[in-house]
Amino acid sequence: MLENLTDRMSKALRNLRGIGKLTEDNMAEALKEVRTALLSADVHFKVARQFVEDVKAAALGQEVLASVTPGQQIVKIINDELENLLGEGAGKLLDKKPLRIMLVGLHGSGKTTTSVKLAKRLAKEGYKPALVGCDVYRPAAIDQLETLCRQEDLPCYTDRDSKNVPKIGRAGMDWAKDQERNLIIFDTAGRLQIDHDLIDEVKKLRDKVMPDEVLLVADAALGQEAVNVAQHFNEAVNLTGIVLTKLDGDARGGAALSMKTITGVPIKFMGTGEKMDDFDIFHADRMAQRILGMGDVVSLVEKAQDNIDEKEAQRLAEKMQRAEFDFEDFLAQMRQVKKMGSIGSLVKMMPGMSGLEVGDAEENKLKQTEAMILSMTVQERRKPLILNASRRKRIADGSGTTVRDVNQLIKQFGQMRKMMKMMRGSKGRKMMKKMGGMAGLGGGKGGMPDLGSLGGGGKGGLPPGLGM
Repeated sequence: MLENLTDRMSKALRNLRGIGKLTEDNMAEALKEVRTALLSADVHFKVARQFVEDVKAAALGQEVLASVTPGQQIVKIINDELENLLGEGAGKLLDKKPLRIMLVGLHGSGKTTTSVKLAKRLAKEGYKPALVGCDVYRPAAIDQLETLCRQEDLPCYTDRDSKNVPKIGRAGMDWAKDQERNLIIFDTAGRLQIDHDLIDEVKKLRDKVMPDEVLLVADAALGQEAVNVAQHFNEAVNLTGIVLTKLDGDARGGAALSMKTITGVPIKFMGTGEKMDDFDIFHADRMAQRILGMGDVVSLVEKAQDNIDEKEAQRLAEKMQRAEFDFEDFLAQMRQVKKMGSIGSLVKMMPGMSGLEVGDAEENKLKQTEAMILSMTVQERRKPLILNASRRKRIADGSGTTVRDVNQLIKQFGQMRKMMKMMRGSKGRKMMKKMGGMAGLGGGKGGMPDLGSLGGGGKGGLPPGLGM
């Protein structure tokens, strides 16, 4: 989402390298570029202007420490100001049970999907969620909610015969209490734009069910319009938080940087993809680091902890150390990493990788590799040496690939196994110690499994360990 802003910010900060002291003159051009970068990202002009003034006030006259460069110092200052802009310390719901949450927003912002994503996430924190369908206008809205809830094994209350939204909300709340549910999420109707009827209905529902949290679900692609939407809803129903959706798209990201300042309402969650697990707590500090191209290692590690089986990762790591790694192990490893999200989203969390383009071509390559391995028999996966010409032809036909693709996969897999054998001795252990800083991201004991080096750093520019 914020790639363009990150690139322009990096360019602005490069102009400050080599300076002995930060002054108004040598900062003027760089801060002008920062302001332009913010405006081009659709940040509200008042927010952009105030941000630049705050950075200038914090930076002017500061002596550059001997251990850092002016560029590093200004990055720290801008990082701190970005955190303030995004809402430092915000992002938590009220810690109470039962908890009632009402979602509001315009049509198409993703409220129904978000309600299920939120319920699923909070279920991991000990809540027993139930959902109430209060969208009685959009065609198939109730069907969508019921389908998603059935898919995620979540209970939901709907009433296809009534159009009385406050009454449905109250009945749903009573039903959830009878089901001994301590989290009730109300999915409300939206409109194509703010109108009196929408606001009036939301107010009546709020007065009837008395929610503890009122979260606005806002589409990041709306840009500055999303800020206007947030203002209208906040004035009407006193928002307690914002959920930004579609942050995986090509939105310029200005909404995220403007909403907290303009409305005073914190961003609490963000939707980062279409899958039900693509939903995260919004951390202002981590988002600031990503904007400045510093990655988000903390979120990457959290994803690894949530999605990767530690015992399985340890087993695979030990097989790699013994150079006994086979295609079955590789398939298991690949599927574990896939649980964490798309390769593109993972790469963007790595420091220095924000400008790397990883898209559909790389994802398709990963699917192609999985298809080739699935076309092998169990014996072939465990003993790659038996893969003769006829077997390779069968694998290619079964996976919709070519014999050349299969040959390339087997060749690269053989090179990886050869490298593993080289790492077994004392020289290998010394080399691994030097690479210790990467242990948490690949193949190290208890770390996230490394997808080998199958094409790492090759086509598509994927870093070793994620490339195919």
